[in-house]
Amino acid sequence: MTSLKDVISHLGGQWSPPPSFKKTRVEPGSPVNGYLDFQQIIGHTEAKHALEVAAAGGHHVLMTGPPGCGKSLLAEGFPSILPPLSKEIQLEVLSLYQLSRSSYTLNHQPPFRNPHHFASAIAIIGGGQFPRPGEISLAHHGVLFLDEIGEFSKKTLDMLRQPLESGIITISRTHASITYPASFLLLAAMNPCPCGYAGSNTHYCTCSAKQIVSYQNRLSGPLRDRFDIHLSLRPVNFEAAAKLGEGEPSKMVRERVKQARERQYHRYGTEIYNSRVSYGDLLYASPLSRTQQTMLQELSIKKNWSNRTQIKIIRPARTIADLQWSPAITDQSIQEAIHLNRV
Repeated sequence: MTSLKDVISHLGGQWSPPPSFKKTRVEPGSPVNGYLDFQQIIGHTEAKHALEVAAAGGHHVLMTGPPGCGKSLLAEGFPSILPPLSKEIQLEVLSLYQLSRSSYTLNHQPPFRNPHHFASAIAIIGGGQFPRPGEISLAHHGVLFLDEIGEFSKKTLDMLRQPLESGIITISRTHASITYPASFLLLAAMNPCPCGYAGSNTHYCTCSAKQIVSYQNRLSGPLRDRFDIHLSLRPVNFEAAAKLGEGEPSKMVRERVKQARERQYHRYGTEIYNSRVSYGDLLYASPLSRTQQTMLQELSIKKNWSNRTQIKIIRPARTIADLQWSPAITDQSIQEAIHLNRV
């Protein structure tokens, strides 16, 4: 605002100042400075493939492993395989940053938010005396990374269930309620126990069985069920990884993710992922064969799976088939989805 007239117009709701943002010279689709390229991450071939599936289908991921095994490293590289945002979605994200009065770097990369576990519930969910969008809304159309998710308060974690299911968050106040969009991919990491070395072959775990169970129970069953992909990570054997050579650069992975998403958009007639489309529409577009139905039913009885668990397998299986250019869900994609779910 450069004049008193601008101030009066703004206070009267007749004019708003143009949004402030930082411009970066980043080409569309290229990784932003600060994000690791997948090629820079040694080893973790299986984990990187699982993250490719997550990026392609919008599936939430929980990574578990001891300190130093590469959980945070994989999270830092994850944004580099995400396709660029369209102009319409970019403006939608920009509007949320303007509402929260947060700076926004103008580029085509999806937002990546990494709040500390000391952050309050209001900072993460949104609200306050003068309600503003929280971290989950600032991660809209992007990624919310919760490192050491077990250290976040149980109240905060339980409040994530609504936006993970519906893609919005409603904040109720005495005289009104406000709804913000919050459709994000949740990427979480945690240790297997308080000391971090349960099941390790190189360190001795000092935690009792009761302490381990209590630590794992910090993630409630309903919240844990929201994760389609569960990764159990171990430290990398650098000698073995060196023999395999360099992995794929993020650019190649990002192109496959982009093509898989386009196949989903074409199949459902709108920009929606396999993780978000209704289960009825998913099966209508990609029905399971009788053999596949029988296989899942037998496994459900044998392993005492719930209906939600079966759905958690079918959704990533459809994404894996998309990455394989398959028009239908294959037996191989179902088996791989079961492996990724660790059920």
